[in-house]
Amino acid sequence: MSGRTGQQPSSPPAVPRHGRLPRHSGWATYGKIAASVVGVLAVSGAAIAAYAAVDLVQSVKPPVKLESEKVLENVPDIGAMEGGLTFVLVGSDKRPEDGAFGDPEEESAVLNDVTMLLHISQDHSHVEVVSFPRDMYVSVPECTDPNDPEGEKLSAMSEVKMNEVLSYGGLGCVATTLEQLTGVTIPLGGIVEFYGVAALSSAVGGVDVCVTDRIEDPYTGLFLDPGTHSLSGMDALAFLRTRHGVGDGSDLGRISSQQTFLASLMRTMQSSGTLGDPVKLYSIAKAVLSNMTLSTALQNPTQLISIAKTLQDVDLSKVVFLQYPTGYTDDKSGVVPSDSAQIVNAALQADLPVAIDPAATAESEFGTVADPNAAAPASVSVS
Repeated sequence: MSGRTGQQPSSPPAVPRHGRLPRHSGWATYGKIAASVVGVLAVSGAAIAAYAAVDLVQSVKPPVKLESEKVLENVPDIGAMEGGLTFVLVGSDKRPEDGAFGDPEEESAVLNDVTMLLHISQDHSHVEVVSFPRDMYVSVPECTDPNDPEGEKLSAMSEVKMNEVLSYGGLGCVATTLEQLTGVTIPLGGIVEFYGVAALSSAVGGVDVCVTDRIEDPYTGLFLDPGTHSLSGMDALAFLRTRHGVGDGSDLGRISSQQTFLASLMRTMQSSGTLGDPVKLYSIAKAVLSNMTLSTALQNPTQLISIAKTLQDVDLSKVVFLQYPTGYTDDKSGVVPSDSAQIVNAALQADLPVAIDPAATAESEFGTVADPNAAAPASVSVS
């Protein structure tokens, strides 16, 4: 792949501001969760709000501390947050204990099969969602050992496939690996496991996806005719997991499906008034807290709500989903960053929007088709 640089800003971009979250004890965090939920759900009645608060407190999973949380400076209000933000989302292939997806002891390696970076610009005018191929070779820096945070750090490694980093050093190691790769600071993150996608899609009332060619995947049990389908629960999970039913059967083809699903999820969140509906808001909070391992700074639901409200206000035509530019290795065993990757890195570092060359996938058998009516917001373009 190759990249080209478009119009550059006349002055250096402002350094993104971040909020810093104060450290809290576990009980203080749970108290904030209870208080936030009671406030948000007060319109539903005191008894319901009290039940919801207790229920969500019991749903919280132990957090993970990220190295770059120190860049945060204050807790935003329940309104939309101020400043820019970068968040890493990891989808783990860890099998649930109920055995629904195979033996959790023998068939689960805790790999980060999905690794995405969500970047909200400083002025909230644009958002980039970058997917990193699971088979991309990366260099891993020294990482804090999640099993012994105060002990000796895990050794740095080279030529490691992206999806092996989670099992090596946990979410924190994935974040520091991406920081080294892209040059941006990542203070927030989360891990979602199998049932998390199913629960979230159900909480919003289903996510619409458009299928151009029939999907037949006996591995995930997904069979969809061409057309638009509203997916929720296990069907939504199967859509995100399917690899054999789309494109050339590779992980690169699956990335397109995942980005399509997330784009539709954002439309659903904006168009249906989800964040103004206390019942849906509770369902979403329950789905997130029950099925995701969040970084320490996200244990406060005030932060979660402020981020969600910020995304709700972003013009969808300014949200770009892209695959981190790569090319196959000589032996086809994986992929490595291509020249265009540096263009993406530079845009993220400078807080500039990224535009995708509409002809970039013209010769490809799969890919995301750009909206011909959408305005091009970019000052940096990638092909």
